Amino acid sequence: MPKSKKKPDFEQSLEKLESLVDSLETGDLSLEQSLQSFEEGIALTRACQSALSEAEQTVKILTEKGGKPVFENMEIDGLDDDNIDA
Repeated sequence: MPKSKKKPDFEQSLEKLESLVDSLETGDLSLEQSLQSFEEGIALTRACQSALSEAEQTVKILTEKGGKPVFENMEIDGLDDDNIDA
C-alpha cells in the first residue's frame, strides 16, 4: 500500500518560509525565481495557518467540559521554580 503524502512538520514549514522570505528580501532572485518562491511561500503560509487552527481546536476540545472552558494548573515534569531563568 503506497504511503500518502505526509504533511510537513510545522517547524520545518516555518523554517522554509523564513528562508524563502530571506531570499526574496535580498533581491538577488530573477523574476521567475521570485514568483516561484512567492508561490511556495503562500502554500507554506496556508499550511502553517491550518496547523495552527488544528492545534487551537485541539486545545479548545481538551480544555472545555460541558461547553464551558476549564482552566487548570498544569504541572510539567522536571520543571521547578529553581530551573526557571528570570
